[in-house]
Amino acid sequence: MGGPVIFSDFLKALGQLSAPRFRRVLLWGLGLTLALLIGVYAGFLAAIQAFVPDSITIPFVGPVAGVDTLLSWGSALLMIVLSVFLMMPVASAFTSLFLDDVAQAVEDAHYPALGPAQKQGFGDAAIDTLNFFALLVTVNVLALILYAFAGPFIPVVFWAVNGLLLGREYFTLIAARRMGRQAAKALRKRHWLTVWWAGGLMAAPLSIPFVNLLIPVLGAATFTHLFHRLHAMEQQR
Repeated sequence: MGGPVIFSDFLKALGQLSAPRFRRVLLWGLGLTLALLIGVYAGFLAAIQAFVPDSITIPFVGPVAGVDTLLSWGSALLMIVLSVFLMMPVASAFTSLFLDDVAQAVEDAHYPALGPAQKQGFGDAAIDTLNFFALLVTVNVLALILYAFAGPFIPVVFWAVNGLLLGREYFTLIAARRMGRQAAKALRKRHWLTVWWAGGLMAAPLSIPFVNLLIPVLGAATFTHLFHRLHAMEQQR
């Protein structure tokens, strides 16, 4: 199953972006993401103000003032750069907390004949979200080391790594609603290349600031279409 078919699933998801349930998840994900990033930045500033003196004395130069101000501005620039890489795992993790709402909205609109899905409890969803968030952050922090050696291939590494993670997690969570976690994992393994390819297409626009806030919701909807397509294909065999 190639890119054109997956892209058609993405277009279906894009056409549903204005649906109320999509907007709800998007606003929750955006709000929680910005709140976390602002909180992290506030923590940096507090640490700088608490431990960095207003001025330092440099040998042969003398006292230099405004060190804490300089570091504060530097931390702001650092957060902007890091947000390009960290906004994706943060937004994706928060979106996974409400993933069932997105999947159900897609199924109500495009697969109305389906019966009710296995609804995941909030506690289980929260645990999955924390595990997913920890995995995404850990892998992306480790990937920062690879970026130092990747040169012009940094975007390819970013898309490949995050495409693998996003495809693995989103497809499994969505498929588990209909067939249970073990069967979902088995289905994903049988179509791992298609799932990775879809995750890569989802990860590509995640490198664009602010646009990446929309992608987790669209990705969850896209993987819902992809799951039903693959499941129907296997049932016809």
